[in-house]
Amino acid sequence: MNEAESHYTTTEKEMLAVVYAFEKFRSYLILNKSIVYTDHSALKYLFAKKDSKARLLRWVLLLQEFKFKVIDTKGAENLAADHLSRLENPYENVLDPKEINETFPLETLNMVTFRGDSSTPWFADYANYHAGNFIVKGMSSQQKNKFFKDVKHYFWDDPYLFKICADQVIWRCVAGQEAIDILIACHSGPTRGHYGANYTAKKVFDSGFYWPTIYRDAHDLVTHCDTCQRQGKISQRDEMPQNSIQVCEILDVWGIDFMGSFPSSRGNKYILVAIDYLSKWVESKELPTNDARVVCKFLKSFFARFGAPRAIISDRGTYFCNDQFGKVMLKYGVTHRLSTAYHPQTSGQVEVFNRGLKRILERTIGENRASWSDKLDDALWAFRTAYKTPIRCTPYKLVYGKACHLPIELEHNAYWALKHANFDLETAGDHRKV
Repeated sequence: MNEAESHYTTTEKEMLAVVYAFEKFRSYLILNKSIVYTDHSALKYLFAKKDSKARLLRWVLLLQEFKFKVIDTKGAENLAADHLSRLENPYENVLDPKEINETFPLETLNMVTFRGDSSTPWFADYANYHAGNFIVKGMSSQQKNKFFKDVKHYFWDDPYLFKICADQVIWRCVAGQEAIDILIACHSGPTRGHYGANYTAKKVFDSGFYWPTIYRDAHDLVTHCDTCQRQGKISQRDEMPQNSIQVCEILDVWGIDFMGSFPSSRGNKYILVAIDYLSKWVESKELPTNDARVVCKFLKSFFARFGAPRAIISDRGTYFCNDQFGKVMLKYGVTHRLSTAYHPQTSGQVEVFNRGLKRILERTIGENRASWSDKLDDALWAFRTAYKTPIRCTPYKLVYGKACHLPIELEHNAYWALKHANFDLETAGDHRKV
């Protein structure tokens, strides 16, 4: 033990010995069940304690990849360990003490990765196998079984390696700086919206790229994003509960609402928002005023694009409750439903989008608050191409039946622009699976 370890408590020294033993014999103990006999009963308590000091928690995490149980045995019954602990070490302070390896293992347990140069991508072994039928030497039988189990989900198309998922979606494998550039573009690009870690990772998947640590990297990126950290958000505990509305068909029920007033931007102070309750598709328009005239003009162009819905839900504002608005509803045969006064949760979908749109604009417009109208289209694109849990896809894909080609796919060659499609856009579109 080094000088710092010699000052540990007796219980910490016992646990340090366990960590050292598992690290030394890791190749034998991994994927096998083990038993740890100890005469220190407090050691069992430390493994189950949740509020330990940072050093003990780190050791517990390091031991999580092993399967073992701790059995408390009296020193008189555990003769070998009891005898060895009492032997004098003639080489004490002569040999260099071996430091405990406290580095965390890979995110994927027992994953076959690069060897040697750190610049080698994580998928080097898979690419070598598919491209040249080359298998890395020195793997154990368990590692070989896992390697052949995993490698069948990849295929090589020079010069790229691709991963085939369980639902037959195909992603291109990336690594290194290219993966970081893709992640940054999907989080803070002009049409990305500065979403959280999970949504950012979903955008990467929708763009057709994959690497094993994508969720961890996305979390690190969001936590270090200066723009995201400067903008706080309301916690779920303080949010108003939203009521779901049963909708049977797409574009049948829309919610409509006004946002504003905002600082004047090109003469506009308000945003009129309309969102489909099933597909989560959003339409919005910046407007100078919030009166019945601009609402009716917006609805007429809206009906010409999407057809007349069955119902429109709005609040009880005077710009929605008036004769001019009622005549337009009667003309197109649309039912107008009003939310309960002072209960925004009855029109919850619109309120949720209003909050999301406001958050995106806050993080993209910068210091010049009067430029929000220039960023509105980019914010809508970010929302339409973001993964939505209720529909398990993006609003764009549900409405148009295909994935949206994003700028990041043009910069980093994705599956739809591969040479085996001969750069024929029609053929590439037919074969696109992402």
